[in-house]
Amino acid sequence: MHGVGQLLAVSLIVMGLSPTIARERICEPLRARLGGKETWLGYLISCPYCVSHWVALVLVPVTGTYAVQVVPGLGPLAGVLRWLLSSILVAVVAAFFRVLFYFVDESQGLVKRQQRSVEEETEIRKVERETLSR
Repeated sequence: MHGVGQLLAVSLIVMGLSPTIARERICEPLRARLGGKETWLGYLISCPYCVSHWVALVLVPVTGTYAVQVVPGLGPLAGVLRWLLSSILVAVVAAFFRVLFYFVDESQGLVKRQQRSVEEETEIRKVERETLSR
């Protein structure tokens, strides 16, 4: 898988891993060891958006997802810039995915709340009918 497909796949992986590291119980000891949100380093792994950058910095070279090309005339700096800029792109795409999934999740929650409301209203009417029929 290369190109846009790989960029999207790696971004989805980053989107999935970042909140797990930043918020879930399984990574709580790591966050606590680094000082939680009270320290600079602890904050950098307690913020899902911040963590997405760290995860992208690791996954881009591991997966070879270099979506941003840099002018080769920059020598060794070109490789570092290519890695850094591609990692930032992956993190930003992951952030857009996170927003998209938030709205999907919220809309599902809204549907469920509306369904519960209809069910509660139906139950109330049923009780009222039973009360009136007595």
